[in-house]
Parts: sequence; structure tokens; C-alpha cells
Amino acid sequence: MATEIKMPQLGLTMEEGTVERWLKAEGDPVKAGEPLLEITTDKLTNEVAAETDGVLLKIVAQEGADVPVKGLLGYIGRPGEQVGAPTAAAAPAAPAVEAAAAPNGPGTVLVIGGGPGGYVAAIRAAQLGARVTLVEREHLGGTCLNIGCIPTKCLLHSAELVSQIKDQGAEIGVEADGVRVNFPQVIAHKNAVSKQLTSGVAGLLKANKVVKIDGEASFTGPKTLSVKKSDGSVEEMTADAIIVATGSVNAQPPIPGLKENPNCIDSTGALSLEQLPKSMVVIGGGVIGLELACAYAAFGTKITVVEALDHMLPMLDGDLTKIGVAHMKKMGMAFNLECPVQAVEASPVGAKVTCRNKAGETVSFEAEKVLVAIGRKANTASLNLEAAGLANDRGRIIVNDKMETSVPGVYAIGDCVKGYAQLAHTASAMGEVAAENICGMEAHYDESTNPTCVYIEPEAASVGLTEEQAKAQGIDYMVGKFPMSANGKALILNGGEGLVKIIAGREYGEVLGMHIIGPRATDLICEGALAIGSELTLDELAATIHSHPTVTETMRECALDALGRAVHIPPRRK
Repeated sequence: MATEIKMPQLGLTMEEGTVERWLKAEGDPVKAGEPLLEITTDKLTNEVAAETDGVLLKIVAQEGADVPVKGLLGYIGRPGEQVGAPTAAAAPAAPAVEAAAAPNGPGTVLVIGGGPGGYVAAIRAAQLGARVTLVEREHLGGTCLNIGCIPTKCLLHSAELVSQIKDQGAEIGVEADGVRVNFPQVIAHKNAVSKQLTSGVAGLLKANKVVKIDGEASFTGPKTLSVKKSDGSVEEMTADAIIVATGSVNAQPPIPGLKENPNCIDSTGALSLEQLPKSMVVIGGGVIGLELACAYAAFGTKITVVEALDHMLPMLDGDLTKIGVAHMKKMGMAFNLECPVQAVEASPVGAKVTCRNKAGETVSFEAEKVLVAIGRKANTASLNLEAAGLANDRGRIIVNDKMETSVPGVYAIGDCVKGYAQLAHTASAMGEVAAENICGMEAHYDESTNPTCVYIEPEAASVGLTEEQAKAQGIDYMVGKFPMSANGKALILNGGEGLVKIIAGREYGEVLGMHIIGPRATDLICEGALAIGSELTLDELAATIHSHPTVTETMRECALDALGRAVHIPPRRK
């Protein structure tokens, strides 16, 4: 007798799942435990495995179909066995966005771009009652989930494990022989995580009744768009409000020989290499370049960084940068500052990068790969901003703190706007602001609580004013510092490498900036953001009990140090 394949209940609150993809076709032999199909629910993608050996006799639920828990998906049985069940069709496509507003409601919203700004904006607008359509030309999740934040952190996690085993393992009693990097599997893991998250975004949009259109949009007028769909058809669209969330793309400098050399790659290329390179020159000492440099250095690649400026990571407080650079040098990375690139040419190794150093001398560096990481630019070239009348500066759309552009009813968020940090969480926050203003609320974007996170080794994070900025603004401030070496949990995690630093106003003790480098820094920084946003003082931070043993204790001790009464470091000299 044929065995029914049913929709499993994967959580206490799960009521239904969506058939994402069948991994087997009707007639294919299957073995017990072998994956049959992928289903999505909420923000998760899961595989449904066969419970018995046999043949996939019939697929009942087609790809795209919503099926309740314990609903029928298909049958497994003996070859030629007859089964009967009507095929469940995919859910019908939702109608395209309408120009007319819904009666007594916030109306229609059209979002261009499905990255961390666009999809969050779409969901927030839908929550507030708008009828929302999202147009995405490539992948949901944008740069962040597909070729940016998440993939980079996957590589860094693999690299961290390698470093911990090699550098700290023997010391803490974990000895392993033959530790090696299976680079294709590193990339496969990265791809799997990205796929799960992007599938989850699709599920969230569907759950919020957001209509998704695969296509590329461009303006034909102030509030009219031409959308070229993936099937080749073109549709003219409009809405009560439009949100531009097209993100950014890698910038490529006009260096002679760069475009012509296939061994010169950008961050996207660095996340999809098939083999681990033995050597790499990194052009640019910013966040993207140094994060990838740290990952590849830990994997065993010889890294040489060239930077035109006299410093790196300008967004971080100087004390953090010193610690980070010192650690990267210990990893074997070489740095060449004030060393602008003049040209790139082919070499037997892969590529040769010619630079002019601080002394004016010509120097060159050869490597298998050259990573170009000089920053990103607004991804608006195909939008035809001029047809919409959108004010912009070389493609970067000009907005106010309500995310309004120069055209009424058109908003812009994220990396494609001018004057704000190009970060995924920046885009998400802006997306919520735009959606709320569209739907009749009063919302403003506040950059003061926006953290910057840098996933070098060790991690670094910063929010608010650096000491250099406070000094430049003429603020009367005081500083607290607390070393990770005086914290038990930090000693356990990375040997106590790192620092917490707080900048506070001298008169009232209000927190103006918090800066952390060390274990879990990027997870800890939100305490600083909350302190700034809530106008907390050093006394209030110190009065808050921080659990022991945790790295969070360093922040309380840092506040105490600024007040001149730190407990776990010697008193300051008078």
C-alpha cells in the first residue's frame, strides 16, 4: 500500500507550509531518509525526507502550493502502484499593484528592491494596512543576504574556528592533528545559509500579503514606472507611494589594467572562489577589504594590503584601530599605507600591482588574486532618476530624515541615498521610517544610535562619537577605558585581547560614544546605542547590574573607570 507524504509540523505555532521545490520527480526511486522536497515556513527552509524506500508515485502539492500541517504532499509506493488524489495547484499569483488607494486606508505602495531596506519597508507598510508590491530584479535579500554581510560572516566563522584550533587549541587542552580547510565546503556552507535566509524573506513577504514581481523598474515620470519582467513582458506601474531601495554596487577605480585582468576580483568574486588562493593583494583598507583579508589570512592565504590613505578603518576610534591592526599583523598580514595603486598587469603568478609608496618610489606586489575593495556606489544607474525629477548627487538620492525625496510621494532608503552609512541595519531602519510616514505616522531617522560593526579579528564595534570627533567638535568630555584582559570571560574566549572605551560629557556624564574591540563586540554594542538613545549617564550604566561572568561586565567597568572608581583595574595615577 502506498505511503502518504504529509506536511510535517516543524514548530508549535506552525499551521501550514509552502512547497518550495521538489528534489525528486514522479517515478524517481527514493530511499528512507533521502530528501524529497523543500518547504518554507515563516523564515525557515526545511527538507522533508522519505519515511520508506520505494518510488515517488505522485506529486500532489506542486511547487508554490500552501499546504496545511498533515496535508497531503504526495505518495511513495511500489512501481506501477495506483494512487488517487487531485493535484494541489500553486497558489494563484496576486494581482499587480493598483494606482487607486484603498477606501479609508493607506493606499498602495510600490517598493523597488528587495534587500534589507526594501523588504523591511514592504512588510512594515503591509502591517500598517497598505497594499504593497515589491519589484526585485535579481535576489531577495539584496547584497546583504546574497553577496555581502551574511556570506562574509560565514567565511569569517569558518576562519575563526580554524584560528581557534590552531592558535588556542593546545593552550586550552584541545589538540587536533591535520586541521585543514576544505574550501569548497566553506563556500557550500555559505551558500546554504544564504539560501535559507532568502527563502525565509520570500515566506515573510508572502505571509504579509506583499506581491513580489521579478523584474527591473525604471522611472518614466515622477510617479510612474516601467517594469521589465523576467518573462520579457513590460508593464507600466504606479502607486500612491514609491520607495526606492536599490542598494549599492562595488565601485571600481580607473586603474590601468584592472578590468582586463581576470584575477582582479571584487567582494562578490571573493565570496565565490572555487579554490583557496595562496596569495592575495587587497586594494583598500576599509571594512570590506579587511574583513575578507582576515578570513583569507586565517585560511592560510598570504595577504598584502595597499591603502592610499595614511590610516585604515577611519570610522573606528583610533584606539580600536591600533589594536585591530596589531592583531592582523600577528596573523601575517602586511600593510602598505600611503601607497596608491598606479597600475595592474598580468604576471606568471596571477597579477602584479604597481604602487607609489610614501617616499615616491615605485613598488610592486604579486599575487594569485587581487581583491578590489575601495568602497561602494549607489545602484541607481538604470532607474532613470532624471525622468522622475529626483534630486541626486552622482546617483545618490537626496532625502530628508523622513526619507522623502524631492518628489512628493517618492521615498528612498539605504545605500542608494546620500549622506548616510551604507549598512544593512541602516537601510532596515530607514525602511520602517519611510513606511510609517507613508501610512500617516510621524517618523524620523536618527543616525546617532546607529552602530558600526567591523568583523575583523578581533571584532570591533562603535556607536556615537569617537574621541577624535569629540575633540574636533570642542566638546568637554571624559574617557573611560577597560581592557578585556581584566575580564574573566574575555580571557577564556580570546586570551583577553581588546578594549572597551566610553566617551561621556564631562558636566552631566551622558554617554556620547561607546567603542569596543574584542570577543562578541558586535553583539555588545547595542548597549551603547541604547545608552545614547535613552540619554543615559555613566552613573546609570554603573548602577545597572551586569551578569557574571560575561563580557558585558567590561562596559560597566568602563563606565566606572570614567568616573574614577573602576574595581577590577588599578586606580588611575593622580
